[in-house]
Amino acid sequence: MRSYGEEVVVLRAQPLGEADRILTLFGRERGKIRAVARGVRRTNSKFGGRLEPFAVVDAQLYSKNPEDRSRLETVTQAVTVESYAERLVADFECYAAASVMVETVDEIIDAEAAPLQYALLIGGLRTLATKAHDPLLEVGSYLLRALSLAGWEPSFNECAKCGKPGPHHRISFSTGGAVCDDCAPSSGATMVADTDTMRLLWALLAGNWRVAGQSQDAIRAAASRIIKAYASFHIGRPLRSFTALDEAWRIRPSAASTPQDQ
Repeated sequence: MRSYGEEVVVLRAQPLGEADRILTLFGRERGKIRAVARGVRRTNSKFGGRLEPFAVVDAQLYSKNPEDRSRLETVTQAVTVESYAERLVADFECYAAASVMVETVDEIIDAEAAPLQYALLIGGLRTLATKAHDPLLEVGSYLLRALSLAGWEPSFNECAKCGKPGPHHRISFSTGGAVCDDCAPSSGATMVADTDTMRLLWALLAGNWRVAGQSQDAIRAAASRIIKAYASFHIGRPLRSFTALDEAWRIRPSAASTPQDQ
């Protein structure tokens, strides 16, 4: 059918002409969708305010050729399911974390159904909006889980190459996580982490918030640096939104002594 309904998360919105926007959407059933929302920048638009980043909407879309996913579709109607934008934008740490989440999805998802990634994103945005966890921990946990679902699950206990029990203190991005001294590569992207940082990385990947919540900010900042580097290696470049995440760490009083790598 050329017209169809889909629950979507708005990932990005770009101006088009004087009144329109090009939207990047993440659909529950269809994966990433690029669509035009016509007239939404006009003050009298009926649903322009519903199509902002971080919003979950029940959208009606039209496609001239539903089989050709490279073509822009058209949003014809939008009903808000949940809007997190106001709460996220009001808190810079939450905004920075949410920006990383939606950009990650934009990079690793294509035009295919990804229900686990969809559920992970919805859960992450909801957790940020309700401030259930430290937002700078939440985004680290989200990144590790999203990368795992994409096929890049790291190991932070056993050696990722030979399986030798840890703790280990070197992380090899190409190998897939912690490596023992015998398996550590002589070159390539690696980082060193102490036992407490490795423990936090494991807790964030496992979703063990009791352990994660007991960590100090210096350890959290060190884990964040490793997670960003691991994500950048597998995605192929640093995310643009990492700049906001770095700033959130920089202005956090208790982390002021542990600046983030650029």
